[in-house]
Amino acid sequence: MADELGCWNIADLRAKARRRLPRGVWEYLERGVEDETGMARNRAALDALAFIPRVARNVENIDTRHDILGASSSAPFAIAPTGAAGLIWHRGDVHLARAAAKAGIPFTISSASTMDVEEIAKAGGTLWFQLYMWEDKPLSYTVLERARAVGCETLFVTLDLPVMPNREYLFRNGYGMPFALNKNNMLDVMMHPRWLLGVMGRYALGGAMPGQGNLPPYLKSSIMKGSKPGTLFKQSDLDWEAIKLLRAKWPGRLVLKGMLHPDDAEMALNIGADGVLVSNHGARSLDHSIAAIDALPAIVDRVGGRMSVLFDSGVRRGSDVVKALALGADGVMLGRATLYGLGVAGERGVARALDMLQDETRRTMGMLGLTSTGEIGPQVLAPRAS
Repeated sequence: MADELGCWNIADLRAKARRRLPRGVWEYLERGVEDETGMARNRAALDALAFIPRVARNVENIDTRHDILGASSSAPFAIAPTGAAGLIWHRGDVHLARAAAKAGIPFTISSASTMDVEEIAKAGGTLWFQLYMWEDKPLSYTVLERARAVGCETLFVTLDLPVMPNREYLFRNGYGMPFALNKNNMLDVMMHPRWLLGVMGRYALGGAMPGQGNLPPYLKSSIMKGSKPGTLFKQSDLDWEAIKLLRAKWPGRLVLKGMLHPDDAEMALNIGADGVLVSNHGARSLDHSIAAIDALPAIVDRVGGRMSVLFDSGVRRGSDVVKALALGADGVMLGRATLYGLGVAGERGVARALDMLQDETRRTMGMLGLTSTGEIGPQVLAPRAS
């Protein structure tokens, strides 16, 4: 597969995906908010962590298997929920889900998917579900019931988008919603025929353009027409009482996504959540927020051992995965890294991304003298300057 795609790391997949996708789709996948300081901060904070390798440790057999939220995974990571997959590749969500199932890692279905949860669940494997609350609250609760019915074991509730983020580039590039060809994007779309024919053309041939999934048929509309009343996401009124109600309605594991402050993590523990995901939304919500990896140790100190603590934001190498585990994370979630693979070759590209990250994780463990993920701890990291 490496020879077929010619990609040897996530950066290679990123470069190929950028060439294949039109500007608006690429910028939605890749960019942050406002002055876009956050992505560089995430990356710099991960890069600032250094390892102290050990030698002569016999690492002939290295096992990357790991339990995440009670699920057995072939590697210490899972695929995070991402809402743009259906615009990156035709029926992109199911390509992500299939690749995850075949690789033996969990996949998180996004409530912002362009496909219904029932369609994606046919891919099998370990499935989780992520929720944004709709304006129509009963609709949100109905979708939870559907997710549970198809076998989703864990619910992720995203908390770090209480209001709409300021993604100014979407106004400039002509790819707003509802989507329409205009003077700002027409030439760009025509210059990406593989995407135009392979994604939008296939939707057109199938008789329906992509739109927001997980809605009842009478509320669905395509990206060409915009959303119907009540079907927009609305999180500004989401508070701890609303989360308690979700806890009462959801019988499976509950993870609160978007934690950066240890007090919030402790509140999550107190209301009965099973885990938190330490994340700044990949620097796509609040510009200038703390790097997620810098927030991780304090949250682990506060609630680690009493609930699961997961990590995402900025992961591009297997060494990043090991660093997060060394700081106390119980697992890592992958976002853009697998979307780059999706943009290159659909399921095959996602599989390539997962293979590379697992190989890099295994290689990093070997260099550190470790043979199982349970051995990864703070001893592998150099002390950070105070």
